[in-house]
Order: sequence, then C-alpha cells, then structure tokens
Amino acid sequence: MTGIVLGAVAYDPKVVTIWSGFRGWLVERGVDFDFVLYSHYERQVEDLVGGRIDMAWHSPMAWLRTRRLAATAGVQVEPLVMRDTDQDLTSVVVVRAGGPVRSVADLKGETVAVGAMDSPQATLLPLHHLRGHGLEAGVDFDVRRHDVGVGLHGDHIGGEREAVRALMAGEVAAACVIDSNHLLFGEEGVLPPGSTRLLSRTSPYDHCVLASGPSLDTASADRLRKSLLSMSYADPEVRHLLDLEGLTRWLPGRESGYRQLAAAVDDTGFYDAEGRITAVGYRP
Repeated sequence: MTGIVLGAVAYDPKVVTIWSGFRGWLVERGVDFDFVLYSHYERQVEDLVGGRIDMAWHSPMAWLRTRRLAATAGVQVEPLVMRDTDQDLTSVVVVRAGGPVRSVADLKGETVAVGAMDSPQATLLPLHHLRGHGLEAGVDFDVRRHDVGVGLHGDHIGGEREAVRALMAGEVAAACVIDSNHLLFGEEGVLPPGSTRLLSRTSPYDHCVLASGPSLDTASADRLRKSLLSMSYADPEVRHLLDLEGLTRWLPGRESGYRQLAAAVDDTGFYDAEGRITAVGYRP
C-alpha cells in the first residue's frame, strides 16, 4: 500500500462525499492520498497507533485514547489540523423555562438527560462540569442516558435530540447538549421558542482533529498539513466540501483543548491511563 491513507468513521453517508472530494483535490495537487472507512472510532484508533493507517479524522475521545495508547506503545502521534469550528466549543445544561430548577444546586435529587455514554459533548463533559459544582452523577442526581450511535463518540445528534425531547415531555429536570445543537433544536422546532433556559455552561473545549500516526513520515505530514491549510473558502471547487464538513478553514492542530475531557474520562474511568477501554457496558 502506497501513499497516505486516512481513516474516517462513517457516521453519516456524507462522509463518503466529503473525503472523496478532498481526495480528488489533494491528488490533483500531487498528494498521493486515499481513505478507508470505519464503523466506530475504537478500531480506527487502534489501527492508527498500530501503523495500519497513516492518519485519522478523530473525535475528541478518539484523540485522547490515541494519545494514551501511543504513549504506552512508545510511538509518535501528532494533531495535524482541525477545523476552525472545532476550537473553543461549549456544552450547556438546559431546563424548562419557568420550571422549578433555578440553579445547579436545584438538580439534587432530580434526573438529568444526557446523550450516548461515549458522547464527550452531551455526557462526559457536562457531567464533569456538574461534578465541579458539587453534584455527583448517580449520587446527587440520576442520569438518563440516550445511547444512540454508541461507538460514534457523539458524532450525531440523535442522543441529544432524545435528551431534549425528554426534557420537553417533563420526564427529566434538565438536558445536556452541545451549544450548537441547542440552537439547532430551536430552529427545528424540537425546542419551541422560549421553552428552555440555560442553567449552566461548561468551560471551552476542542472537538475533532486530524491526527497522524507512527507510519506517516514527517515530510509527508508537513506536505499534507500545508495543503489543507491552503484550502480557501473562496475557492468554489472546495467550498461545498468545507460546508459539508462544517468549516470555513483548517487551522493547525493543538492539544490544549482536551484537558477538560481528559479529566472527565478519568472521573468515569472510560479509558484507563494506558488507553484501554474500561467503561462498564461499553460495546462500540
């Protein structure tokens, strides 16, 4: 197998369109590039660290596990690029407007709806945030999970949509979603205008990242990074691909935005320090 091979998780049919388009654009510019698809992130992570693929389009959970597995194996991995829309995101805890919950402390003894068990933005990060406010999930309040698309690390909105529906039905006291989906659900009418109130917001964190593995040499990594960073939203050839992937420009990858998630993973024991999957009941 020659050239650079990227792994991407097929969380939506548009993934094929996106990476086929990026492949064509890169090949035209002399970058020998191809991609393979995975059904979930855990195998993609293992294949990247094991050198069976050269790069991976990773969720934040996948990057965190990659970093831990690589350190254990003594191999090099690197965050190459990320979307401009991947940096400094937040998740929110929302309640019904006019309801009895007025502060985070009021969630004690209540039930909070979250997304899938492996969702960073709708489960792990907001529950870690509430822990920072003195409320322990499963001790001070009950958690109602919505395990839609387990193994996709929250790269969908099914679990979050079900969480806010449970809130609107009066089945739970609060729901946890990424801020952008809270806005989207309002536009969709899932959350009628004025029906919810923001109770609390997490600290900013980073989301997806294009990561390189030990099989990718430095020169090839640099060439690919420069090619992606040169993509312009003004170029009609790539604008529709960037729209599908939800960005206007690529930015250099960074690691500073994953500390909060690392703490959340350690809170729950989702992965151990060596990158092994230790979450009870997790079957991607």
